[in-house]
Amino acid sequence: MCVTAVESRPAGVLGTSQSPAHRPFRARVMAFVALTKPRIIELLLITTVPVMFLAQQGVPDLTLVLLTCVGGYLSAGGANALNMYIDRDIDALMDRTSQRPLVTGMVSPREALVFGVTLAVVSTLLFGLTVNWLSAWLSLGALLFYVVVYTMILKRRTAQNIVWGGIAGCMPVLIGWSAVTNSMSWAPVVLFLVIFFWTPPHYWPLSMKVKEDYARVGVPMLPVVAGNKAVAKQIVLYSWVMVGVSLLLTPMGYTGWFYTAVALAAGGWWLWEAHALLHRAKAEVTGAKLKEMRLFHWSITYVSLLFVAIAVDPFLR
Repeated sequence: MCVTAVESRPAGVLGTSQSPAHRPFRARVMAFVALTKPRIIELLLITTVPVMFLAQQGVPDLTLVLLTCVGGYLSAGGANALNMYIDRDIDALMDRTSQRPLVTGMVSPREALVFGVTLAVVSTLLFGLTVNWLSAWLSLGALLFYVVVYTMILKRRTAQNIVWGGIAGCMPVLIGWSAVTNSMSWAPVVLFLVIFFWTPPHYWPLSMKVKEDYARVGVPMLPVVAGNKAVAKQIVLYSWVMVGVSLLLTPMGYTGWFYTAVALAAGGWWLWEAHALLHRAKAEVTGAKLKEMRLFHWSITYVSLLFVAIAVDPFLR
């Protein structure tokens, strides 16, 4: 596999800005934690644990929940570390990534590579030996998809990168279900699709905000290659499909009135924000007045509310 090269900072700067003698132990530890992208993993766990409650139709075994969370953290952390290893050239040129550990030199490329591979191996074995092997293979599949398919193949080649690359972020719902049942069902498939259609309208507003960063390094995120109006139209389209799919769980018999009420209320507010963004884009509003980050921040709240409702719903039926 080849990765498109991007000229970075002057030779000798990237990854070597700090000598080992000037890298304090605590700062080194925090740098390795940063390689795992903890804030992103929090979102992945939000979509994992509630599905375990749905699969159990009650409170799942708490030891199983803990092992699934630890395995999920290690797997996603390994994927994120390998992502930073591969993308260290463009991270050095983007404002939003300029303080990542490989760019500052707090962690060397070799250390990041070994760290990422180690987490991948440990997480797979942890899942297989303490949860079940179906969850282990799903976890490993998500890691490989994110690292190879998204980071190495799609990200620098197509504006549809986040659409298909987002599949890796959909896998935690399958893992949460399989951890409890050691099988698959239509419920996790529906939730997989909810996250699949949620990912582009979640990420594209952020990409609109930092599109100059992506343009600088030649990454063709949709806002880089299309105008705000075209991007906003795509956001609205994906948003309607996402909300529609989220409402399938109740007629299929997996959820009741509480989940439906939350899905309708949260989905309705999402659609309001998406259409408001489209309205501003059509009016050719730019800069801070475009308020694209409103939808980005709401998207995190939306998925949190939806999955909390999934966890609570079994107790109200």
